[in-house]
Amino acid sequence: MHAVALDNRQFGQHLSLLTEMYRLRRRVFKDRLDWAVSVSGDMELDVYDALNPTYLLVISDEGSLVGGVRLLPTMGPTMLADTFPTLLGEQAAPHSEKILESSRFCVDTKLASELAENGLNRATFILFAAMIEGVRAVNAESIVTVTDTRMERILRRAGWPLERIAPPQRLGQTMALAGYLHASDQALAAMYRNADIEGPVLLAPKSIQAAA
Repeated sequence: MHAVALDNRQFGQHLSLLTEMYRLRRRVFKDRLDWAVSVSGDMELDVYDALNPTYLLVISDEGSLVGGVRLLPTMGPTMLADTFPTLLGEQAAPHSEKILESSRFCVDTKLASELAENGLNRATFILFAAMIEGVRAVNAESIVTVTDTRMERILRRAGWPLERIAPPQRLGQTMALAGYLHASDQALAAMYRNADIEGPVLLAPKSIQAAA
């Protein structure tokens, strides 16, 4: 497995991968988790997909999509600031070139069945590593994210603990919260170690076909 970063310059060349990502998001966030998300047919998309995000995608050795996550700069509209500001408590929404927002983290557990030693999916660690590498590639330092307490436990177990902004709140059936993930050397080393790899996971988009 490896990961790629796609922005709007590459979307047209990799429509099939993007379509599979939107379909995976539908299966995870609507069908399995039953979140109140916008769906279009068998895909899940929202207004933040129209803001030229960067998608980090994990690709299997056979070329199939295994997982993905969306990154947005916090200098513009973000999910935390504009959709879930109640999760900020008394804090202001981050607005910095050094902070990106991540959202829609998902892994296809049917394709990614290989587990790391601590029982978490190996693809999860590869996607976490890609997030840290992606943050560093644009000279940022941290990620802010809206997630739930289930994912908070996974992050802690993975060795990348979430720094809470405010206490969790119930949103529908979900205990939701916002927090920071810092792109530290220690966190990246933990992701590499747990994924049983020695170095970077992100490849240039042009390498997708060559690596598959």
